[in-house]
Amino acid sequence: MSPAYIKLGQLIATRPDIIGIEVARDLSRLHDKMPPFSQAEAQREVEHAFSKSVDDIFSEFSKPVAAASVAQVHAATLKSGERIAVKILRPRIEQEVRAEFQAFCRFARLIERVIPSSTRLEPVKFFETLSATASMELDLRLEAAAASAFAEQINQYDGVSAPKIYWPLTSRRVLAMEWVTARPLMAEQFVERTPSFRKTLARRLIQFFLTQALQHGFFHADMHPGNLLVDDMGHITFVDFGIMGRIDEKTRITFAEIIHGFITRDYYRAAQAHFDAGYVPKSHSIDAFAQALRAVGEPLFGLSAHHVDMSIVLQQLFDVTALFDMRLRPELVLLQRTMVVVEGVARDLDPEINMWEVAAPIVRNSIIEAIGPQRQARRLQAAVAKTFDLVPRLPEVLERLINEQAAAPRRDDLYRRELQQLIDAQNRTNRLVWVIIILGVATAAFLVLG
Repeated sequence: MSPAYIKLGQLIATRPDIIGIEVARDLSRLHDKMPPFSQAEAQREVEHAFSKSVDDIFSEFSKPVAAASVAQVHAATLKSGERIAVKILRPRIEQEVRAEFQAFCRFARLIERVIPSSTRLEPVKFFETLSATASMELDLRLEAAAASAFAEQINQYDGVSAPKIYWPLTSRRVLAMEWVTARPLMAEQFVERTPSFRKTLARRLIQFFLTQALQHGFFHADMHPGNLLVDDMGHITFVDFGIMGRIDEKTRITFAEIIHGFITRDYYRAAQAHFDAGYVPKSHSIDAFAQALRAVGEPLFGLSAHHVDMSIVLQQLFDVTALFDMRLRPELVLLQRTMVVVEGVARDLDPEINMWEVAAPIVRNSIIEAIGPQRQARRLQAAVAKTFDLVPRLPEVLERLINEQAAAPRRDDLYRRELQQLIDAQNRTNRLVWVIIILGVATAAFLVLG
């Protein structure tokens, strides 16, 4: 199988809403191993990237220690004695992947023309997104930037980390990072450890994933065991930052509301969150949608943990979305798919773990933070800044409208109405500025005195 098809399989696995849960699960386990390319080619790539010989850069540069569909990894030692991992793209991989994905996009356009109902799943946008994701994975500077941002985000948490990036030895086709001495987070590797160790590891994994997603909106979206390295103390180091997920603040709050609705069995609240976010068309009944969500959620309660399969729950949710013409957000689907992967890894460590119970405090805290006074104060500050940016531009807009009115007398009535509307808007804006200032001062005083 070509590298492009392996990468396609891995990326398609991030959209179980389109291909189904079982297929996605199988593809996510796709064996991403390829024969390594030659040592000579690897050295040429390094030397071309940095205009230096390998011997001038490293005191040691090993043969490949791992080879995957788009790149391979070498162990190396710097002149300073530091041990690092050097990731190098395969020769000509960019051209291969680009050609394959162009063909996939053409096929998706054909599907949308032949099967109009498929537009709900947005196959063209899906493959265009996959193509963009694959292109980003083929620029190792972007992966390095993601790793760096992720490391900054998680440095406040105990028990998790990301490797340090060596920027002077990183280019589009070469990535150098700290060498990590640890084992992949596979249950069989920790079978000799105590049940409490495995339980702690499983809970840490789930809680940290949800913290990434709901509180920061930036999460590792390829959390299979090979990308989670664990030492003997249970410290988790994340590697391979080619697939990352991002969700904005509004979407994070919506997702937290939906999960909280399921956890508390408040299905109307979960349904309301879908409608408020515009995920479900207003033409549908919110009560009917809440009833459909109840049909998904209620069977989960009263079951022992090992009988609750998140992948089945997710498939049922996708079935519900089809009934209610819900347009699926790719970033949310990626988040949900990653949740299923994380739950599977955690369940291998602790078969009795309950995703809902572990998630509850994280979700609750996310909602409290979203509606708390500090978050509201930040939103108010942003609104004030936006309003003050708008006010100075209003005279310019007024002048332009007046000039256009003089140049086109036939549209006098239209411009006169628009002009009056704009003047009224400016008056309202001036009043709004003062209201916001007063509210801002009051809120600041409340926060300081409180």
